[in-house]
Amino acid sequence: MKIDSIKNGLVLDHITAGRSMDIYNFLKLGDLDCSVAIIKNAPSKKMGKKDIIKIDADMDLHLDVLGYIDPNITVNVIRDGNCVEKKHLELPEKLNGVIRCKNPRCITSTEQELPNIFHLTDRHEGIYRCVYCDAMAKK
Repeated sequence: MKIDSIKNGLVLDHITAGRSMDIYNFLKLGDLDCSVAIIKNAPSKKMGKKDIIKIDADMDLHLDVLGYIDPNITVNVIRDGNCVEKKHLELPEKLNGVIRCKNPRCITSTEQELPNIFHLTDRHEGIYRCVYCDAMAKK
């Protein structure tokens, strides 16, 4: 199998095996007018197996959301065929408008214009809490 290198764009590496389609759909990569390669179950010394997404175009990524979806991801920025920047993601401290509070008594259930804001309270367990009602949301 041959996957060409990209000239300018992004490589999302170290995606947990099987999660690349979730990220593909979330980022709406199917709407892009450029080459997008998804490599599933690639061998990895660090992870055993991993997925990789190559995007042959520059685009803005919401890194907090990507970090929430899969904190193992490494984002490589490619310019003129070379990696010029490498970003290691982690669970974000704050999520704004990414997940919804499931507590029916939370003010965000009745006041639809309020943003759903969660703060990370336990990084090891991936637990977030609503800033309004303290309801728990687990990653």
